[in-house]
Amino acid sequence: MGGIAAIARQAGHRVTGCDANVYPPMSTQLEAQGIELIEGFSPNQLSQFETMPDLFVIGNVVSRGNPLMEAILNQGLPYISGPQWLGEQVLYGRHVLAVAGTHGKTTTSAMLTWILEFNGYKPGYLIGGVPLNFTVSARLGESQYFVIEADEYDTAFFDKRSKFVHYRPRTALLNNLEFDHADIFSDLAAIETQFHHLVRTVPSDGLLVVNGEEPALASVMTRGAWAPVERFGQELTNEWSLISQEGDGLIVRKSGNEVASVKWAPDSGVMGRHNQLNALAAIACANHLGISPTDSARALAEFKNVKRRLETIGVVNDITVYDDFAHHPTAITTTVDGLRRRVGKARILAVLEPRSNTMKLGVMKAQLPGSLLAADKVFAYGAKAGKESLGWDLAEVLSPLNTKEQGKAHAFDDLDTLVKAVAQEAKPGDHILVMSNGGFGGVHQKILKAISAHQK
Repeated sequence: MGGIAAIARQAGHRVTGCDANVYPPMSTQLEAQGIELIEGFSPNQLSQFETMPDLFVIGNVVSRGNPLMEAILNQGLPYISGPQWLGEQVLYGRHVLAVAGTHGKTTTSAMLTWILEFNGYKPGYLIGGVPLNFTVSARLGESQYFVIEADEYDTAFFDKRSKFVHYRPRTALLNNLEFDHADIFSDLAAIETQFHHLVRTVPSDGLLVVNGEEPALASVMTRGAWAPVERFGQELTNEWSLISQEGDGLIVRKSGNEVASVKWAPDSGVMGRHNQLNALAAIACANHLGISPTDSARALAEFKNVKRRLETIGVVNDITVYDDFAHHPTAITTTVDGLRRRVGKARILAVLEPRSNTMKLGVMKAQLPGSLLAADKVFAYGAKAGKESLGWDLAEVLSPLNTKEQGKAHAFDDLDTLVKAVAQEAKPGDHILVMSNGGFGGVHQKILKAISAHQK
């Protein structure tokens, strides 16, 4: 919604917005663009406008019973969902490149956008994070091309279709598919149906770029495809494949032939096999526009990752603190393993807040210990009361990580106590990996401050 607000502002509209909890980097990005932010959903906001807004653009966080939404409905004011507004007012008539998948949407969208930008295509884009090659997470653009992170979550309380059906892409990337969003989907088959709906919107002269090694996506494709399909993956059986290189670079193969080589910049923040596959997928999508794999590889050599994707927050006493958005067990696994590839045998202290709706429901809790095996110590936070509380016992779920000889995992329901424990455990040379899809109470800076105070 923040990205949509930024695009609307760039299109010349006056834009204001409200949310229950607005935090950086999105809050600072919006304020820098002259977008007024209002805390909370009080219906009194409606009486504070000098002129009533022409349209209220509603995000899917808003539900019936929300006091501001009830006032909008009662007064008969015009409203629309964010994805529908975007589809009708921004994407219509443009070549949309949509990046869908359970994992890697933000990073892959950023890679693809940078490839287009580097090669002079001047695309518009909407990414669910702030790509470090740009200054904002969304841009109207100066050409017919628009890259969008295509989310399968539902659109709004009045439109239960997945957001991405509004985007009507000409180039659609299906990056991977696992069960997620247990608060709105009953099982994996229900999500596969939504991906099938996305496939139905791709025109016959468009292109579907599909991960050829994902069983759930294979199931989606058996239900029909009306556009050409190009598959990518590790193996040569895919049209696009790769050879992994030391230092997390990759050699790109098309139809078995080596066509390009990617070498990440030392300060890119990109690592891990999952990001090699993300890059391969982005190269395949760019090829559909006529950008050669070699030119894409040149762009990726200058690619920098997205904020909150293994982003270094600070270093104190040779102890590095990172921030990452990982919250699904698969994403946690790839993030921890990616950091392990970078730091070798140095200790990794994982600090985790399982706060997504799926995690709070406990659907993925059995997979949580396995996702943290590559970490040396685990410090997890779960409130026991209030709206953010978990419906399950965090300490019990993490107990398989502990042995009689070593207590590897520790659970906390008080943030300050967790911070103190991390600071006491940390030693020079350690890497502290903080993972959450929320603000996590500013725990990153609290840990840095506590380490500094503890080790003076």
